[in-house]
Amino acid sequence: MGKDVLGLLVGMALAFAGWFGGFGAFALVSALGALGFAAGRYLDGGGDLRELLVSRDRGRR
Repeated sequence: MGKDVLGLLVGMALAFAGWFGGFGAFALVSALGALGFAAGRYLDGGGDLRELLVSRDRGRR
């Protein structure tokens, strides 16, 4: 699945949450999506948790 299709699906999920559940549901879906993204990126890369929080350009001086 390409990134464009994934972006479309995420956008549709947020739109449905906002339409049927209001702003609270929209915010909850957005927050849980961000948490899922961070967990997936961490597990996919197998890196340290600090890599998610620190900018990549800081260490290249």
